[in-house]
Amino acid sequence: MASPLVGIVANPASGRDIRRLVAHGTVFDNNEKTAIVRRILIGLAAVGITRVAYMPENDFGIVPRALDGLRNPGATSPLRLTAEPLAMPVLGTGTDSTRAARLLVEMGAGCILTLGGDGTNRAVARGCANVPLVPISTGTNNVFPLFIEGTLAGMAAGLVALKRTATRAIYRAPRLEVSLNDTPTESALIDVVVSSLPFIGSRALWDFSTVREVILSRAAPATIGLSALGGALLDSQPDAHGISGMHIVPGNEGPEIQVALAPGLVTWVGIREHRRLAADDSVRCQPGIGTVALDGEREIELAPTTRVEVRLCADGPFVVDVAAALETAARAGYMQR
Repeated sequence: MASPLVGIVANPASGRDIRRLVAHGTVFDNNEKTAIVRRILIGLAAVGITRVAYMPENDFGIVPRALDGLRNPGATSPLRLTAEPLAMPVLGTGTDSTRAARLLVEMGAGCILTLGGDGTNRAVARGCANVPLVPISTGTNNVFPLFIEGTLAGMAAGLVALKRTATRAIYRAPRLEVSLNDTPTESALIDVVVSSLPFIGSRALWDFSTVREVILSRAAPATIGLSALGGALLDSQPDAHGISGMHIVPGNEGPEIQVALAPGLVTWVGIREHRRLAADDSVRCQPGIGTVALDGEREIELAPTTRVEVRLCADGPFVVDVAAALETAARAGYMQR
């Protein structure tokens, strides 16, 4: 039987959009991503992973650079694992992440580590099926991915792939299914926003004055972005699935709430109406010319008659709880020799 495989999808374009100009977001350059991947590889090797496959890219070569030095026989702790690029074309778009995830599923990967923001993970979630993710934050909006040390992320991913953790170390995240004219078309992990902007343009959504409606898969006060908007409006507990979604319509007719819409950008936002969403609840959006943004990026241009419906689903991607994975492995004796 082949040894367990772990995948790495590191997006070289994450963390560099226009929101760095209109707010104070951290710039995750590719040198930092390389350093994170290097620590991931060390963590994977430490728990016994010997096979890694990764998404290739033409922009920088994050994983190959991370491997430099670790494979050097003269290194303090030379790396003893095989890391190979996936056999796939590189288009330089989000479809690369989706294709990489699908290939990793076909190859039998036991876990996939991602480096990016909400948008990167949305692309991976399209193709990862039931393979659990360890999402590491290197993007702009980072509600879905984790601010986690790469070494620990690598160890946790390796333990999951080796089946040395308890089932409670993996949970299922919610998602938002977007239907156009009654046909399911797209999906988002954190938020779907209907904007009055008629064109996709630079994709990033940063001007809240253009927002007509917001649908959230989770309302979390301790986050940056629109999920924090929902978090400021929380007035009850999550549903039986642990889901606390929300539908929000901005407007000057209602109360104002204070929210951190972007890193270093705290503002007051008027709320005309809002309601909590549980699993399988749907929202039929108001018609009109505009765009639909998925996880912070405009993806769909709307005609005046386009019908947009968003449903909150409990069947999103599986995600590794890194702390729980390490704890349960330790309690089972896998961290001893």
